[in-house]
Amino acid sequence: MNSNALLNDFAIRCFRDVADHDYIVARMAYRANLLQQFHWSSLQAIEKYLKAILLLNRIKAKDVNHDIEKALLYANKLPFLLQLSESSKEFIRHINRYGRFRYLESSFYIFGPKLVELDKTVWEIRRYCTQINAEIQLHSGQKINIMEYELEKIARSEHERPRLFKLLGGVLEKIVDCNNHPARKALVWQNAFFGSSKLWRRSVTMTVYSQATNSPLTLHPEILEEISQYVYLPKEVKESYRRGNASRLY
Repeated sequence: MNSNALLNDFAIRCFRDVADHDYIVARMAYRANLLQQFHWSSLQAIEKYLKAILLLNRIKAKDVNHDIEKALLYANKLPFLLQLSESSKEFIRHINRYGRFRYLESSFYIFGPKLVELDKTVWEIRRYCTQINAEIQLHSGQKINIMEYELEKIARSEHERPRLFKLLGGVLEKIVDCNNHPARKALVWQNAFFGSSKLWRRSVTMTVYSQATNSPLTLHPEILEEISQYVYLPKEVKESYRRGNASRLY
């Protein structure tokens, strides 16, 4: 297997496939009202989907870490436009703002149909998690680039039932097709974007949470220096509290 094939295999198995699992975990956390975990797992899923796209297209982005808005900036280097709705862009901003603080270093809030927003965002981004700008060789020996075909397929999906769009070999697709898979119920529950393609789900019903939680550091910033002697706090967190402006964290 050549290096190109191995890099693509890494992008699919280490990023896209793991992101599929993170996405299901995020749905489970939301349903259980574990909203901080919902934020973190959502960020993990979106982060890995974007990293898969960047690697599949050989865009170097080693400093992305957990900053998914930075990953979107790198996506501007792609040979095609990543088509995302405004609602998905806003969800990405929300998750980037609150999802990366796993230890309640920063306060957070959640309001609105965030699970539906996650489903839509994942569906929109994940469509690009495949080889788009690639060449295939026909039986005649002629080589053609499949990018135009792949982008047309993505464009058509905007006007079709979302569940009709499938990725070859995708983990989510395998779970949907396996009726007794332990994760299937968590994936398809009230999901208008992933599920049986025979059903056209036009509406979903779920609890919409409204919650705000203050960080201990927000309530008592005077403990910053002492707590820093015992546990690791990111540099940006410490600098923001030292400036007396924790809002700069997000």
